[in-house]
Amino acid sequence: MQISARSDYAVRALLVLATEPHLVTGEELAARQDLPRKFLEAILGDLRRAHVVRTRRGAQGGYQLERPAAEVTLGQVIRAVDGPLALVRGEAPQATAYAGVAEHLPTVWVAVRAALREVLDTTTLENLATGDLPDVVRRLAQAPDAWQQR
Repeated sequence: MQISARSDYAVRALLVLATEPHLVTGEELAARQDLPRKFLEAILGDLRRAHVVRTRRGAQGGYQLERPAAEVTLGQVIRAVDGPLALVRGEAPQATAYAGVAEHLPTVWVAVRAALREVLDTTTLENLATGDLPDVVRRLAQAPDAWQQR
């Protein structure tokens, strides 16, 4: 899986919102995480349409989380800005079908999506903000080769 800039920026901006009790402007979000403001504004629009953030216009306006940080998962954020977690040639993994020696490949694609869900749908913004990560995340990150690039 490749994490897009959209997803990375969305999570980083939302972490700022998760730790701030007041409205935060798009400009401040961009500055605090060193993100391109115009690109971030488009991402925040996607997050607003997905009911992850709410906005208030005007001089005292800005963004804030629509729900508590403990209720917003990374999976929800990624889906809001990038769509489904796992696609195979633009299709859902379970919609793929292969003949011959590749006939069991859809099972692997579905398992890959399930593994992504296990991590991304159990990790919330609050988990990230506090460092209290789910056990599955800690276990996977502590695997001997987890931090090695292959």
